[in-house]
Amino acid sequence: MTHISIWGELATVEHTLRFVDVNGVRTRVLQAGAGPDLVLLHGTGGHLEAYARDLAGLAEDFRVTAYDMIGHGWSGTPDTPYTIDVLSDHLIGLMDALGIERAHLSGESLGGWVVAWTAAFHPSRVDRLVLNTPGNIANKPEVMARMRDSTMAAVRDPSDETVRRRVEFLFHHKEMVTDELVNLRRAVYRRPGFVQAMTNTLVLQDPVVRKAYAWEPGWVGKITAPTLLLWTEHDPTGGLDEADMLLSWLPDARLHVIADAGHWPQWEKVPEYLRAHHDFFVLRKDPAA
Repeated sequence: MTHISIWGELATVEHTLRFVDVNGVRTRVLQAGAGPDLVLLHGTGGHLEAYARDLAGLAEDFRVTAYDMIGHGWSGTPDTPYTIDVLSDHLIGLMDALGIERAHLSGESLGGWVVAWTAAFHPSRVDRLVLNTPGNIANKPEVMARMRDSTMAAVRDPSDETVRRRVEFLFHHKEMVTDELVNLRRAVYRRPGFVQAMTNTLVLQDPVVRKAYAWEPGWVGKITAPTLLLWTEHDPTGGLDEADMLLSWLPDARLHVIADAGHWPQWEKVPEYLRAHHDFFVLRKDPAA
């Protein structure tokens, strides 16, 4: 499946792109399709275009909602630490604003952390859950430092070189990183006040702050929603040993590993990413079967 552009991916998809007030935070939201609700959450420093290649396929089965999390993309950037509880409250507030009582949730990287926390502490709002390369489950200091340093370098100097290096970190096949994707992220990072917004996001890479929200069996074990762990062979933030940790903590979870992909399987391996979601949400069977 050849990728031409983000607009090319959306050109034939009936969708809406608008801003919604979520408890005073202007929040950028894209919706497409009809059916059961599925909400998609991007990763650290990202934006809803992370799912551009998947929206058409997912909209065949779901009413899909992708959005820029608080402090990300073109959503509002209030000057407060964007800890996991804040990001989760923003998600619940968005669901309230959109009239979504209950939904499937699929989160990538930071988004996976947010949807897991939401499923643990707001179980009545979550049907099924996908944790897509949720990243650094073991809370390794060296991974935190790499994420913090590479992201802040790109925000402080949003040149083609530094931002491209940050985006390439997400890919196993770095040749798939397009100028369009780099320039889109450069535009986000150039927003007024975005250095402070990113500083507020990266508090989660501070071990002291992170301790209150770190992945651990106490809160993860509260997740009752059936959960799919969507891992890859080349995720730079965490290996299959970390997937095994989550499998041992989650009451109802299964693992699907996508070969030949990095941190963004939703971009690198679109057919398999879509099939895994369809099988888990629609067919309700183990996609590895």
